Amino acid sequence: MGLRNTLIVMALLLSGAASLKSHAFFNETGELPCHFPNTQNLSLDELVIFWQDQNKLVLYELFKGQEKPNNVHPKYIGRTSFDQDSWTLRLHNVQIKDTGSYQCFIHHRRSQGLVSIHQMSSDLIVLANFSQPEIRLIANQTEKSNIINLTCSSTQGYPEPQKMYVRLNTKNSTSNYDAVLKKSQNNITELYNVSISVSFPIPPETNVTIFCVLQLEPTEIILSPPYNIEIIKVEGKESEQTEKRRGSLVGCRLWGRTESDTTEAT
Repeated sequence: MGLRNTLIVMALLLSGAASLKSHAFFNETGELPCHFPNTQNLSLDELVIFWQDQNKLVLYELFKGQEKPNNVHPKYIGRTSFDQDSWTLRLHNVQIKDTGSYQCFIHHRRSQGLVSIHQMSSDLIVLANFSQPEIRLIANQTEKSNIINLTCSSTQGYPEPQKMYVRLNTKNSTSNYDAVLKKSQNNITELYNVSISVSFPIPPETNVTIFCVLQLEPTEIILSPPYNIEIIKVEGKESEQTEKRRGSLVGCRLWGRTESDTTEAT
């Protein structure tokens, strides 16, 4: 039986089998296990081992202990390595498009030909970490306005996040401000860039801390560095403005600061 026919037959055998899920990060290495028990203590010289993807393209073949690159699809050439101790194929430089189902097959060479003795299916899920969200202020406020306008952005992540919002903390309260998530996806890498634009009021006469929140899963979020807006006490006689805010037009552009700004200043 040729390799092509073997692939088709084994795919049918695996159609009802449960898959093991594994995760890998973009541009790193994913593992495709085979979990062969080898109870007969067979040597590699007696075996034919290969992996194929969900499109029946061969990633790797080991024939009687020798690699067979001629049977490997060009997209996988130079990207795999076989760990003989764990019976695991490592797929290097994984891309988002490598997400999918994979199968390994092990055949024993006997006098009557190849005999299938083991097969396993696994699902590879490729992820990419979004960058830490970044806050940028839009300086179009008037001096007496208590409205702040800002954008939040995060780049180069996968899969698409659930949402993005702004969290405003004061001494006594926390408020969240939602906005429409704008997203773009790179046609080659398939990674996402996301952003929101938000306008909201700043509570008077209190210090506030602003965070941009990127929600990936119901219980998984990434926070931006804190952006602090403070009240300054002004000495001397002032008829109406005995307190000024490091916020609004002047404060948000000049006095509002992130934690990193404070670190650099010290």
